[in-house]
Amino acid sequence: MNLIGIDIGGTKSSVIIGKTDDKGNIQITARDTISTRSYPDPYKMIEKLQEIADELLEKTGTDMKSVRATGISCGGPLDNIKGIIQSPPNLPGWDNIPVVRLFEERYGIPAYVENDANACALAEWLMGAGRGTSNMVFLTFGTGMGGGLILNGRLYSGTNNLAGEVGHIRLEKNGPVGYGKEGSFEGFCSGGGIAQLAKSVVREYLNSNRKVSFCQSMEMIDEIDTRTVALAARQGDQAALEIIRTAAEYLGYGLAVLIDILNPECIVIGSIFARNEDLFRPHMERILKQEALAPALEVCKIKPAELGESVGDYASLCVALYRDMF
Repeated sequence: MNLIGIDIGGTKSSVIIGKTDDKGNIQITARDTISTRSYPDPYKMIEKLQEIADELLEKTGTDMKSVRATGISCGGPLDNIKGIIQSPPNLPGWDNIPVVRLFEERYGIPAYVENDANACALAEWLMGAGRGTSNMVFLTFGTGMGGGLILNGRLYSGTNNLAGEVGHIRLEKNGPVGYGKEGSFEGFCSGGGIAQLAKSVVREYLNSNRKVSFCQSMEMIDEIDTRTVALAARQGDQAALEIIRTAAEYLGYGLAVLIDILNPECIVIGSIFARNEDLFRPHMERILKQEALAPALEVCKIKPAELGESVGDYASLCVALYRDMF
């Protein structure tokens, strides 16, 4: 069985052709990427993606009769029932775009759209760290903190496709701002949030004449990012270690809420956690032991995502595979 995957992002978008074997494993046979910003008109962008799909199908010798479905992964908000993309912040001008209808009319096969966090959850569940589980939570922990829920062997989207928006949970009255809310899970556990936290900590250090190896002056504060902090933490910088410890502790608090409410077998965490698991895990686990229900924590494994930079490619194909299965 062959599948078409469309991964629409704010910076770049990709077209992926994949095929499955008898066990449901997906192999990518062709892919191509373009700059999203080069196509500000969403209809022109979709037309270009379809042209690329046509070229890749021809290049791989894929007969359309063997293609079962098209899977589309895109940042929300969107309506996955009506197949409409509804003004995502990172896609200006994409206002109520009927993306599913446009692909179904073009290829005459079913098309499905999911927000990118749900799509990545499907990929890690079907092909990655959550494979074989029935109850899994996926957390992006990248630029933001998004989530996808697999409950009782099915993707759970909620009443109007807003399930899994864990970044909006408030963990403190005050703190870094994420998801438009001060002290939110995303505020403490995302690239943007950690950068905010780092600027606050570094400012305190410099004002008290304490040294910070990765930022020697107030003028350099705006250059701080998560990667800089992680590198400095590995070299033993005290400010960086404090920043990581704080983010990791709040990761523990957020995970404890999810474990107590959902009782999952597995929580898979991507991006920043996956790249820096050794820095985060000790503090995270300490808080989890304090906060989570012991029997629920005992059966839940916290794992780094396995698909890495390829997750977006597999995510769109897994949307097609999953919707074809159910």
